Amino acid sequence: MPLIPLQIPKGVYRNGTEYMSQGRWRDVNLVRWHEDALRPIGGWQQRGTVDLNKTVRGMLAWEDNSGNRYVAFGAHDSLTAMTSGNTTYDITPTSFTTGRVTATALTGYGGGLYGYELYGTPRSDTGVLQRATTWSLDNWGEYLLACSSDDGKIVEWQLNGATPAAALANAPTDNTAMMVTEERFVFALGAGGNPRKVQFSDREDNTVWTPAATNEAGDIELQTNGTILAGLRTRGQALILTDQDAHTATYQGPPFVYGFERVGTSCGLIAPLAAASVDAGAIWMGRRSFFLYSGGQVQEIPCDVGDYVFSDMNTDQRSKIAAVPNAQWNEIWWFYPSGGATECDRYVAYDYVENIWMTGELDRTSGVDRGVFREPMWIQSDGELYEHEIGYTYGSATPYAETGPISIGAGDNVMRVTSLIPDEKTQGDVSAKFKTRFYPNASETEHGPFTMSNPTDVRFTGRQVRMRVEGNTNADWRVGVMRIDARAGGKR
Repeated sequence: MPLIPLQIPKGVYRNGTEYMSQGRWRDVNLVRWHEDALRPIGGWQQRGTVDLNKTVRGMLAWEDNSGNRYVAFGAHDSLTAMTSGNTTYDITPTSFTTGRVTATALTGYGGGLYGYELYGTPRSDTGVLQRATTWSLDNWGEYLLACSSDDGKIVEWQLNGATPAAALANAPTDNTAMMVTEERFVFALGAGGNPRKVQFSDREDNTVWTPAATNEAGDIELQTNGTILAGLRTRGQALILTDQDAHTATYQGPPFVYGFERVGTSCGLIAPLAAASVDAGAIWMGRRSFFLYSGGQVQEIPCDVGDYVFSDMNTDQRSKIAAVPNAQWNEIWWFYPSGGATECDRYVAYDYVENIWMTGELDRTSGVDRGVFREPMWIQSDGELYEHEIGYTYGSATPYAETGPISIGAGDNVMRVTSLIPDEKTQGDVSAKFKTRFYPNASETEHGPFTMSNPTDVRFTGRQVRMRVEGNTNADWRVGVMRIDARAGGKR
């Protein structure tokens, strides 16, 4: 009988039942697809001995006018700057209001109506969810601008390690977030405690906030039933995201300065840090979907893993979700807390060029892309800073990819598989396991692992099989189209 190729499409499919992912990759970790081959992601190493010993929710990397490089880190109780030589400075503003390291849902004892619902059952959505503290960070020239979601003040750091960041003169307080536009205006979002208000400084002068005939400062209250969470720059516009919808701000010049337009409804942002801007446009995670804005109107991105991701999430801690671009590989990664976790321990990643999805497990809370620094830098929940896409070591984790069911028999035939013809870059860099069943919900039998040879002797029977490949540590392996020698073994 001719060899049967296991031609499995790129990307992960994990919606619905296990059998709905037949012939697709279903369960993966620390892998990606590039040039039609399955391969491991780059590994990571700690950057020197940098350990901030705190949970970071907001990072920014930049260069000053002399080419010196910095990274800023925002935590619930501090703001830290680090030089390229790993020297760190505590630049927390004086009179800083400490926030929350974790989200708090006020739905416990005393958080609802007495006797209203059954004892021991989950409470209704009637309480107030206080989000974990996040930071919006941006540059005003070579200086750092920052705003903590709980402190609410826009502060500026002028690169002196001995001097902390200071409140920006005349800027509104009690803000949710901030951003700097392409035209060099500072936008205060949720300005003055109004969750729908956008207030902006004069152009090129971030200390002038009172509108006058001689400046371009101004403000507007968005017509939305949502709360502003974040703003980011896109091509020729600023995009403002609420928890319900999306709005653009387009510079028009005096007297109106900016024109605001709603470009999407029912596309709210799930968390303040859950959006990223890349060449393809602005991409973000919503409550049950992913969205793209590249001009015109917001589009929902079909997601092959949405069912798994959103049913696997601790929604009480959704404010901790963070998006990090990885432009070298045309990816955006979202780190999120799984259903049984209170901190980010899993990820979902999207290759926006190949239009494929990846999932896995990784403890990271924020990060910056390569560019200012040679490699991407992502930070762990305990404050240890790692450089990524370096080598192929992953701590105690192992890259792997496992398929959904693959039907190997026609009709009711049971197939007997005797050999596997591997397709690897370097033979022996991966091992394979096979898991067989006779019916979709029947018990499963595991075979292997098999060390690859050409051919590889295997012995198993079944109507459907799942294949799992695992990479060796420190190996830059590739997997293409495996083939199996399968023969009819009768009926069962």
